[in-house]
Amino acid sequence: MTPQQETLLAILDRNEEAVLREWLAEAAQGDFSLRPGTEVDAREILQNLRAALRSAPPSTGTPQPGTAWHTLNGVLEALSRSRAARGETAGGTSVFVLALKKALFTQLQQETRDVDSLQAALWSATALVDRMAQHTVNTFQQAREDIIRRQQEELLELSTPVIKLWDGVLAVPMIGTLDSNRTQVVMETLLQRIVDTESEIAIIDITGVPTVDTLVAQHLLKTVAAIRLMGADCIVSGIRPQIAQTIVHLGIDLQGIHTRATLADALALALQKNGWRIARAPATQA
Repeated sequence: MTPQQETLLAILDRNEEAVLREWLAEAAQGDFSLRPGTEVDAREILQNLRAALRSAPPSTGTPQPGTAWHTLNGVLEALSRSRAARGETAGGTSVFVLALKKALFTQLQQETRDVDSLQAALWSATALVDRMAQHTVNTFQQAREDIIRRQQEELLELSTPVIKLWDGVLAVPMIGTLDSNRTQVVMETLLQRIVDTESEIAIIDITGVPTVDTLVAQHLLKTVAAIRLMGADCIVSGIRPQIAQTIVHLGIDLQGIHTRATLADALALALQKNGWRIARAPATQA
């Protein structure tokens, strides 16, 4: 244990409550403020910091699992994830941790008389708190990325619903850009629904797809091929004049694939292929 570490540990052992009060007072002046649970978070961080200082010199790399420094990092990570889930900012969480500096500096100045020792202790405290704050920022960013990725996956699933239009007929209305990830979701969802409903025909409606290029066409062809491997037939609807011209200019071969201009036309074809015949009932006299 270094002399600076011994000094910080002695301050926390003797004056933890004073450090806690000044830390919270400093944090209350920043954007972080004193939200519910802030005092509990601060107390837990201080307790684990004491245990870490008592165990070994501050870790400059990734602490080994099972060590007190690893436990302290876990507490900081939990703080960052909870704040990220509440929609708070990485800066606010970092400011909260950095507010601990002033509380430690005040106690160091009161109890350390030697100038050289005070300078070394202040530098040690600064480096330690900075590392703690940086760890919360890194964890916060990762937590936000996880939340965003999870939301994107949920939106992707919601944007590709599989609708049962008729007995044996499913439809997938596509809206927006059709990329590899979305194609994979469409395939998995649609193929599973074909199995669950024992449907014979699947309609892929691309009315809401703004443009069709070679990549989009390849994704469509892969989806159609997967549907056929499941023993079902596929109809692509929403072929607008602009899309038809684009497909011709690109030289994309859609032979063997049923295409229709509108979803209504595709449904009429699907019913016809299933042996259904729909006729308009004669108007009744008033």
